[in-house]
Amino acid sequence: MKPTMLYGLLLLAVTLAACGNGESAAAAAAEGHEERAHEEGGGRVKLTDEQLQAADIGLAKVGPGEIRTQLPLYGVVAPNAENVRDVAARFPGIIRSVSKRVGDAVRPGDVLATVESNESLQTYRVVAPIAGVVTARHANPGEQTGERSLFTVANLATVWVELALFPRDLPKVRVGQTVRVKATDGGLGADGKVVYVAPFGTSANQTLNARVLLDNALGKWAPGLYVTAEVTTGSASVPLAVASLALQTLEQGSVVFVKAEEGFEPRSVRLGRSDGFSTEVIEGVQNGDTYVTKNSFILKAELGKGEAAHAD
Repeated sequence: MKPTMLYGLLLLAVTLAACGNGESAAAAAAEGHEERAHEEGGGRVKLTDEQLQAADIGLAKVGPGEIRTQLPLYGVVAPNAENVRDVAARFPGIIRSVSKRVGDAVRPGDVLATVESNESLQTYRVVAPIAGVVTARHANPGEQTGERSLFTVANLATVWVELALFPRDLPKVRVGQTVRVKATDGGLGADGKVVYVAPFGTSANQTLNARVLLDNALGKWAPGLYVTAEVTTGSASVPLAVASLALQTLEQGSVVFVKAEEGFEPRSVRLGRSDGFSTEVIEGVQNGDTYVTKNSFILKAELGKGEAAHAD
């Protein structure tokens, strides 16, 4: 082998060895950095203000709370009968035209139909008396009006929730109590007030009727929809409480993510009474601690990612 060739091979070997040692050193340094970062984090989740806003993370202070006693009931959404109007013809006659159908929205004064009077032979308009929705129509061109209702208009800005109340529960329910109403699929919920409790029951199912007034400005509560309801019958004050949505499970125990100096840390908590909205905390957090209420599951997921990365 020529000296020049031998020299080239030796130079290549030295170069490869140096590169290999450099890569190993870099990998070791990176691994050590990750390990130190994990140790310094101490199981905390660090999120910037922008990330908190993007994830819609809600924050609140730990403090005294009220744990409510609730009575579960079932019911159905119905139109508010105080805001329903039946519209009839002012004078008997022949219906010449019909302007509205069931489901149409109307304003006061909108023409529903025109009628030709049998006596004067003059045509006059039948108009909507209130704003709302046409829920019934009993009018077609060419028909005689008679004395029947031609249209029904309902304003659904508020609705009633008719609850079935068993006699044994009658002493627990009274006018003015707060009621949490939920759709049976759990996707819709709102608070209302008891406005009426029937003084007598129905023989068919041996129940009484309790009525809840519910705001429906957005039109989400359709009459005929079956619902569940929880009537607040009492409450008890507790020294410390958190929102029930804040609770997460880690290692088969309940935790709350509390804001610390270097991020959010999961605090193990011992719990007391709960009404589904607020939960009493016996130990694990202190009065004034800032904790995550809304979307706390996101922090749990981020914590899991960090532990998985460290394990790898």
